[in-house]
Amino acid sequence: MQDPSAVKKLIQGWSEELGFDGIGVAGIDINEDEKHLNEWLKNKFHGSMNYMEKHGLKRSRPGQLLPGTIRVISLKIHYFSRDAKKAQNLLENDGIGYISSYALGFDYHKTIRNKLKILIGKIREFSKLQGQNYFVDTAPVLERALARNAGLGWIGKNTNLIDKSNGSWFFLAEVFTDIPLPLDRPSKNHCGSCTACIDICPTQAIVGPYQLDARKCISYLTIENKESIPIAMRKSIGNRIFGCDDCQTICPWNKFAKKVSERDFLPKTNLLDQPLERLFLWSEMEWKKNTQGTALQRPGYSGWLRNIAVALGNAKTTERVLSTLKSRANEKSAMVREHVVWALEQHKEKMKLIS
Repeated sequence: MQDPSAVKKLIQGWSEELGFDGIGVAGIDINEDEKHLNEWLKNKFHGSMNYMEKHGLKRSRPGQLLPGTIRVISLKIHYFSRDAKKAQNLLENDGIGYISSYALGFDYHKTIRNKLKILIGKIREFSKLQGQNYFVDTAPVLERALARNAGLGWIGKNTNLIDKSNGSWFFLAEVFTDIPLPLDRPSKNHCGSCTACIDICPTQAIVGPYQLDARKCISYLTIENKESIPIAMRKSIGNRIFGCDDCQTICPWNKFAKKVSERDFLPKTNLLDQPLERLFLWSEMEWKKNTQGTALQRPGYSGWLRNIAVALGNAKTTERVLSTLKSRANEKSAMVREHVVWALEQHKEKMKLIS
């Protein structure tokens, strides 16, 4: 068998050629993180994301998910394209739809999966491990814990992975292998006494350091959640129509963030800084066309309209906003109609206050 250290250097070189921005190797023991996961599930912080408990211990035990695994190769690739000032200006313009930075380009799953297919083809020359052993946020894997142990960053108080050299705006991927590659040193935590991410969260979803209640998180409410958005949360959502970046935007380590270089992750111009009225009036066919190949299709067309109805309810009262909302008053989706009614009620209340 070829020297594992030499194989690791080959893998590092291949990953760089494929456009990955970082790589590290971890073992498969993440017992402490398993305890944290079990407590998180016990508290029901996962909301309706039942898949988080569906696979039992496989999520925290790579050797059970893919027997024969003894190492996990963690990789990252950057998608940062909007600085803190631009994000703040956009959030203050309540007539524009704010879309989370990661979703402005093409869906990262396909792009990274294609890179991993090439990488795994080269690695298999040295491995006997069979089956699909590469993952991009599509399998029960505690990817942040493994990436931390692989030296790619520490898990911050906002529960995102942070690297002090280039912030937290990156996607993660994993390759499970049976090659006894040399391990990298786990990253040390550098959050210190900072609580900026906790303080800024619009819905107080970060209920304590390293504890996220997804049921309150705007990313969950506007993407994973398929039902009505709780009334108590709607005003806090502002003009965020898909996801939320606040806890990353405020993080001081992101002043070192590396700009996106992967072409697929560059923002699509038809999604960037668009008026809410324009987005709300897209027909289902237009929505499918304009969001094709992006993560924006995840909540479905009704979820898309639901989110924008909330944002329109939080916008300044104008004739255009009112007429746009009324145009969907008879929408076939009861969920959308309910949010339109709520939005119109918000404007009635605002007009009462003015008069």
